[in-house]
Amino acid sequence: MKIKVAFVCVHNSCRSQIAEALAKKFGSNLLEVYSSGTKLKDRINQDAVRLMKNLYDIDMEKTQKPKLLDEIPEVDYLITMGCNVVCPVLPYKYKKVDWGLDDPTGKSDEEFTKVIEEIERKVLDLIEEVREWEK
Repeated sequence: MKIKVAFVCVHNSCRSQIAEALAKKFGSNLLEVYSSGTKLKDRINQDAVRLMKNLYDIDMEKTQKPKLLDEIPEVDYLITMGCNVVCPVLPYKYKKVDWGLDDPTGKSDEEFTKVIEEIERKVLDLIEEVREWEK
């Protein structure tokens, strides 16, 4: 059985979308992945879309869209991105973690890429943690 994971932040347009895409890429055999927010943007951050295409050949606009919290099921693992205000919360079964990531919106490609690389590291750590649970 796959572990259900939700990545949440306020707008569900950048960091949580990147985390969803990378968790699907690297952990689809172990994880059922969602992202959501409390206030929707009309589309995914275009810098995130462009950089994810360049770095990972992932077109987030083909497989993902901004979603509200009530559009996803209850999850096992809730991960907030680091909202600097009040992070959204939804029901979860096992664990809640805040990744404390800076929002790269409006920053240089270099700064944006650093956040993407940090999300990748954290996603890979999460996958390792889930593998340990499976043992």
